[in-house]
Amino acid sequence: MAEEDRKDMETERYKLAIERIREIPEESICAGVLQTYFGRMASFALLMDQAWEIVESGRLRKMGLAELQIFNSSLYEDILPTHYEESYANPDYAVNCLGESMGQMLCFLYAELRGMIPAAFEQDRMAMVIRMELLLEVYQACVCAAQEKAGEAGNFPDVENVRQILYWYVSDYFEPETCGKVAKLVCPEQDFASRIVLESDLEDLRYLYYYGEYVTDNELRTAKHLNQMPEEKIRLMADTYTEGYRIGFAVGNKDISIKKTVNIRYCLGFERVIRQAVRNFDRMSLRPTIYRAGTNIFQGRNVNKAGFFGANPNKQFDYDHREDLALVLDKLLVERRLDCMKNAFEQYKQEAAVHGGPAVMEIFGEKPFVPQNKDTACRLSEKQQKLSVEYASRAGALQNAYIPGEERSFTIIAFPVPEIGGQYEEIFDEIVEINTLDYKLYQGIQQKIIDALDQGVSVVIRGCGANRTDLNVRLHELKDPAKETNFENCVADVNIPVGEVFTSPVLAGTNGILHVTRVFLNELEYRDIWLKFEDGMISDYGCANFTTQEENRNYIKDNVLFHHETLPIGEFAIGTNTTAYVAARKYGIGDKLPILIAEKTGPHFAVGDTCYSHAEEVRVYNPDGKEIIAKDNEVSALRDKDVSKAYFQCHTDITIPYDELGELTVLTEAGDRIPIIQDGQFVLEGCGELNKALAAL
Repeated sequence: MAEEDRKDMETERYKLAIERIREIPEESICAGVLQTYFGRMASFALLMDQAWEIVESGRLRKMGLAELQIFNSSLYEDILPTHYEESYANPDYAVNCLGESMGQMLCFLYAELRGMIPAAFEQDRMAMVIRMELLLEVYQACVCAAQEKAGEAGNFPDVENVRQILYWYVSDYFEPETCGKVAKLVCPEQDFASRIVLESDLEDLRYLYYYGEYVTDNELRTAKHLNQMPEEKIRLMADTYTEGYRIGFAVGNKDISIKKTVNIRYCLGFERVIRQAVRNFDRMSLRPTIYRAGTNIFQGRNVNKAGFFGANPNKQFDYDHREDLALVLDKLLVERRLDCMKNAFEQYKQEAAVHGGPAVMEIFGEKPFVPQNKDTACRLSEKQQKLSVEYASRAGALQNAYIPGEERSFTIIAFPVPEIGGQYEEIFDEIVEINTLDYKLYQGIQQKIIDALDQGVSVVIRGCGANRTDLNVRLHELKDPAKETNFENCVADVNIPVGEVFTSPVLAGTNGILHVTRVFLNELEYRDIWLKFEDGMISDYGCANFTTQEENRNYIKDNVLFHHETLPIGEFAIGTNTTAYVAARKYGIGDKLPILIAEKTGPHFAVGDTCYSHAEEVRVYNPDGKEIIAKDNEVSALRDKDVSKAYFQCHTDITIPYDELGELTVLTEAGDRIPIIQDGQFVLEGCGELNKALAAL
């Protein structure tokens, strides 16, 4: 179909849909509770129509700051915590009003309608149309049921009929939605956010409202703070970020010259740094691709955002809807989804081949989120969990076929937001210093730690005080110690800031308990989390977040194991950034640090894939010239026989802070013990510099 004809068709469908939606509030055909629901949905759709017109006409750019703030609030008002208790986006409220089955489905429908917000701002007519038509199709099913069952007490439509409408909506539109998602990942021409970053007057904070994301004082104050910074400091932040990306390719022995695009991910308010980063990447011949964090069933909703994003209006909303796919997920849908993904990558295979990977700028400092588990929320069944795991494995392999892991890299850096507290500016400056520490100093100290570790066959890690950790981690055998090493000397490249040595342990012989009294993983809090390992695989687990063991286990299985029955220990590392640890204690922000920084403040252990996932064959060397040979474990080694059993598409780091660490000791083949850390202090010769920061405590 010609582009002009396609646009005409979409416009016509849009007009028909919005005209019918305007009639809904005036009708009273359905049962009272249903009519109330659809009246609210129609009002929201009409608000989206208004948003479309405001953007299309150019009025958005002419509004004053106060008017933009009112308009922005109106888009998100219904799911804000103050209104969420009586919102149909809240499964508790929807189920209470509409019954369990119908409530869950109509709650999902409203969450999906909210995907029209980004569509209106990006002027994606088709994304608006399909959601309006979905609303009308479900409404018509309710109208027909009301007419057929007139006078009956329960004139609700057949539940399976409504579920089928939702099923075919998801199935039918996986193709265009997936195609659009891949295009935004690899095609710099999809430049909605890039134009805001590069073309806006960043001194005029109205630009923050042009995205369509929720904007709060966090984003406004961040932008103001960055605007007040001298140009050299902005350049330092951007240079650290982009150089980390470049060095990641160099250290990984990967050719950055064959890459043409880089995926930039950031939070609103950091545009001044991102603009400088785009210029830096341009000098590397890399163009930016920037996509929005997921907002619908096709992209997935998650508390932990990936893409560009504003403030999260309500993390509980995202948590409640994280498994909405449970309403429709079956084997056929998994196959359909994978076919759509393959077709999309085939369409953009040339662009995918020259895509370099993500450059991520994270934020931290927001109020810690403790989710509420709701029985009314959609939950994947055991069968669906297995299907979800299967999809993630096959989708990961499929993406790797078009964007090969051995050719791509990444980098991650993090900065605080004003919500971190009254000392925000001071904390921000200290984090900038931490992110730019002298990597040469750390490189030398870490080499001494690696030299000690390479003498061992295993490492013993034990907690102290309330920490019950008691682990023995098995190391790979070095066949030629003069040329080989187990641990990578990690300085400020892909994981900024500096400060860790890491390896992929041998699973057989890795046994014991990992325990942390309190930790935040992917923005979720865990209290007294513990994992038991038998030959490197998780055999048992628990935490103390909820009142029942079942709730605690489900929480970990959903959000740490990602529905797998077990996961291997994919990484063992020793964090050396005592400066970051002290800063966290000094300002009382230990519970707000992102894992990116937290993992540098003690030994940490990742469950899931290794750090070298999909790039095991690439030869990697430390600055001393030794080759890192510990890139595999017994699970990832299965890739040659059955790739579906080799990877898990997850990697979650769990850190033991220094003050919970009693001992970290290397055990040699001869039975000698080489202590590296005792009672939270580095005791290995040549590492005393790391204790200077700790002395401040």
